[in-house]
Amino acid sequence: MKIGVMSDTHGDVAAIRRAVVAAGPVDFWLHGGDYSQDSNFLAEFTGLPVTAVKGNCDGPTEAKVDEYVDAGPVKIWLTHGHRYSAKGRVAELTWWGSKYGVQAVIYGHTHIPEISCHQDILIFNPGSPSRPRGGSKASCGIVEIGTDGTINARLVEVAKA
Repeated sequence: MKIGVMSDTHGDVAAIRRAVVAAGPVDFWLHGGDYSQDSNFLAEFTGLPVTAVKGNCDGPTEAKVDEYVDAGPVKIWLTHGHRYSAKGRVAELTWWGSKYGVQAVIYGHTHIPEISCHQDILIFNPGSPSRPRGGSKASCGIVEIGTDGTINARLVEVAKA
C-alpha cells in the first residue's frame, strides 16, 4: 500500500498539484491540516480518498483534530501536532502513539520534514509543499506499508512554481 502525505498547504492549489505530480501514483492521501479544506481539492484533483485533520490555521471545518487510519496491518494516527509542545513534540507524539496503539504518527504544523522512529513508532512530518521552513525544501511524503506490516517513509521534493 502506498500512501501520499501532505500538510500545511495553506490554500496553495498549485503547490498541491505539483506535490501530486511529484509523488506519483498512490492509493490514497492523508492531509495533516492547515487548510484541511484543501483536502476537497486534493480529492477532486486525484479522484482518490483523502483523510484530513484540522490544523491551528483552519477556521470552522468538518475535519477532526485527530484521525486514526487503518492501513492494512498498520494503524496510523494523523494529527496536526499544534497541541503538543515545541520542545517535546516528538516525545509527546511518541508517548500518545504508544497509548493509542499505533505504529505510525503523521503530523504537520512545523513545515519542517522529519522521519524518525521512537519506541518502534514511525514519526513522520512531510513538511510543506507551499511554505517550507527551517531551510527545508518544499515537500510531501510517501508512506509504504508492506503486507507484513513493515513501514517505510520517504520525503518527496516538490518543484518550485
